Amino acid sequence: MEHRASAEFADLAAVIRPQELSKKGRLERWAMALETRKGTSLRTLRETEYKPWNERSDMREENSALTVAFEDPVLRFAGLRNDTFGEGARFFGLSNWQLHAVVCSCHSGGTMAAEDAAARVRHVVSDGRTKAAVLALGAALCGGMVLLSFAV
Repeated sequence: MEHRASAEFADLAAVIRPQELSKKGRLERWAMALETRKGTSLRTLRETEYKPWNERSDMREENSALTVAFEDPVLRFAGLRNDTFGEGARFFGLSNWQLHAVVCSCHSGGTMAAEDAAARVRHVVSDGRTKAAVLALGAALCGGMVLLSFAV
C-alpha cells in the first residue's frame, strides 16, 4: 500500500476538511445540499404536528429533505446522526414548529421540490434574524421610553 499526502488527491476528488459549523452554517449547508437536487421530488413527513413527541421524534421518510441533509458528508461529520425528525430538530437547533414548516406534508402534500425545501430552510434562517432584530428594536424603544419618563 502506498501512502500519499492529501494534496496529491486534490485533482482526483474533493477532500472534505472537518470544520465546526454554527447553527446558521448548518442550516445554510442543508439549504445548499437541497439546491443541488433542484428538480428532484422529495417526500414530506405526514402531519408531524399531530403526533406525540415520542412518535414525532422517530418520524422519517426515505428521500425526504432530512435524508438529503443526512447524505451530506459535512453535516454527518458535524454530528448529524440520522434523518429522523427529532435528530433534525436537535442538530439544526430548530423548534418543532420550525422543522414542521420545512418538512411537514400539510404545507405541500406528500412531496415537495428540493428547491422549495431549500427556500423553506432559508426562510427559517432569515426568520430567526428578523425576530432577533425586532426584539432588539423593541428593547431599544422600551429603554428609550423609560429614559424619557425619568427625564420628565
